[in-house]
Amino acid sequence: MPLLYTIGKLAVGPTLRLAFRPTVEGLENVPETGGAIFAGNHLSVADELFLGTVVPRHLAFWAKSEYFKGAGVKGAISKFVLTGLGAIPVERGGGRAALSAFDAAIPALKGGDLVVVYPEGTRSPDGRLYRGRTGAVRLATSTGVPIIPVGMIGTDKAQPIGARVPRPGTAKITIRFGKPLDFTGRPTDRASLRQMTDEMMSEIQKLTGQEYVPRYAPPRAHPDPIREA
Repeated sequence: MPLLYTIGKLAVGPTLRLAFRPTVEGLENVPETGGAIFAGNHLSVADELFLGTVVPRHLAFWAKSEYFKGAGVKGAISKFVLTGLGAIPVERGGGRAALSAFDAAIPALKGGDLVVVYPEGTRSPDGRLYRGRTGAVRLATSTGVPIIPVGMIGTDKAQPIGARVPRPGTAKITIRFGKPLDFTGRPTDRASLRQMTDEMMSEIQKLTGQEYVPRYAPPRAHPDPIREA
């Protein structure tokens, strides 16, 4: 586990646990060793904080490539911190540039790391679960690692869109981990990828109880760092 990530868990994790007392279910479904993809619903920027707090292993999150390229002292600090956390840079331009993030995730997964992907591609604008993009399944089938469905509940109340930090006492946080999904050996044509993705989203929906919307989430004015291709 990267040193800065360990320091962050030791510094931030106990505070979040004490302030919010999150309920964790299905932690036994998180593999103790080996690569895996965490695919979850996305309600708040706080999702990453709480996920990193309750999972004992290192999680590789995505971060905008601009944060790795900033100028001056601030840029150098940003690059140092994100690199130290083991973050994966992603281009926001879409197309081949965005796919470079998945290229970067492949060696991390094959090296036994855990990578977090939000299949909806952005935070839910209204608390519902939207149609998943196929990137998580494509990544799983290309690396041979399982997908761990993740359900986050209450994070949108603790830190709604626009809030700078999570606010204690505003919501009960629940984090649920489903049984691993193994898609190895399945066909990887477009129709099959779509079917596997729908299966994955169904498992996420079972964990969260969200209303499912069979269309992609509308784009936000300021998109999240990682949007799936």
